[in-house]
Amino acid sequence: MDLFWSSLAQLVNLVFQVYIFLIVARVLLSWVGPDPYHPLARFLHRATDPVLDRLHRLLPLQFGGIDLTPVALLLVLYLLKDLLLNLIAQLARG
Repeated sequence: MDLFWSSLAQLVNLVFQVYIFLIVARVLLSWVGPDPYHPLARFLHRATDPVLDRLHRLLPLQFGGIDLTPVALLLVLYLLKDLLLNLIAQLARG
């Protein structure tokens, strides 16, 4: 059973790390202003827009033309990841 909980924790960690990477890639890509029809840019927008748009409606974090919504999302993702991994560790202990 320990193998199950360990695998589940690794899977949860991987999913969060990949999504965090996508958010960071989108932010970096926004600095260079790529072609909006480029497949990578379209993929990043499709993967991150639903969450960023929802968070932006809840917390409009634009100051002086700088959107801090991705930073807030990264903080939420890190906190949620730690919470879920701790929960899995507690469930594994019994």
